[in-house]
Amino acid sequence: MARNYYMAGNWKMHMTRSEAATLAQDLVNKLADGKHKYLVAPSFTLLETVSAVVENTNIRLGAQNCAPEEQGAHTGEVSVLQLKELDVQTIILGHSERRHIYKEDDALINKKVKLALKHGFEVILCIGELLEEREAGKVEEVCERQTVKGLEGVDAGDLHNVVIAYEPVWAIGTGKTATPQDAEAVHGFVRKVIARLYGQDAADKIIIQYGGSVKPDNAAQLMAMENIDGALVGGASLKTDSFIPIAKFS
Repeated sequence: MARNYYMAGNWKMHMTRSEAATLAQDLVNKLADGKHKYLVAPSFTLLETVSAVVENTNIRLGAQNCAPEEQGAHTGEVSVLQLKELDVQTIILGHSERRHIYKEDDALINKKVKLALKHGFEVILCIGELLEEREAGKVEEVCERQTVKGLEGVDAGDLHNVVIAYEPVWAIGTGKTATPQDAEAVHGFVRKVIARLYGQDAADKIIIQYGGSVKPDNAAQLMAMENIDGALVGGASLKTDSFIPIAKFS
C-alpha cells in the first residue's frame, strides 16, 4: 500500500528566534516544490516565530513535548491549549531523551498521547531500544512494550493522527546508524504489532519514521525499505544544506 513519506526535523534545544526564523524561511523556499510531507519542531520559545513563517506552506509545525494536563499548577510545563493557540499541528512524544534523561515512563507518555489526540493534534510517538537492550536481544520486546503501552486506550478512530518513530537510542547523535536492514526489521515488526492491536488495514496505513543519525548520504537507502515511511531528523535538520537533501531524497 502506498504511504506518503513524512520527513520531520526535530530542532531539539537549539537556536535563537532570529536563527529559527532564517532557517524556517529557507526551508519554506526550498521545500515549496517538495513531494513529501514535512514538519519542523522547534523549542517552545521559538514556536510563535516559526509558526508565522510556515503558516499556509507545506511545512507543518510541531512541538517537542507537552504537559500531561490541560492546565494548572505545573511549573515549567507547556499545555496543549497553549500549543494549539500557536497553530502547532503535531506533538512529538516519548522521545528517547525524554524517556532516558528526564525519566518519562510509558504511563506518562501514554497520558500525553491521549490528551494530544483528544485535542486534535497529530502525535509522533517515539520508540526505540538502548544499546544494552539491543545487545541483550531485547529489541522487539522493548519496541513492542513502548508501542502497546504508548497507545493504550487510543481508539482506532484516532490512529490516523498517530505516527510511530523508531529511534534506536544507540544511533541518536552518535554517528552510528542502524543498517537499512536492521531498521527495516524493526519497522516490519512494529507494523505487525499495530496489526495485532488495530487490524491489518490500520497497520498498512500507519506511517513509521526512522530516526537516528539520518544524513544526506544514507536517507535514500533507508527510505528504499518497504516499511520505512520517513525520517525524524535531529542534528542534520539544523542546516538547510543537510536537511534539504534528506527531505527531498530520491
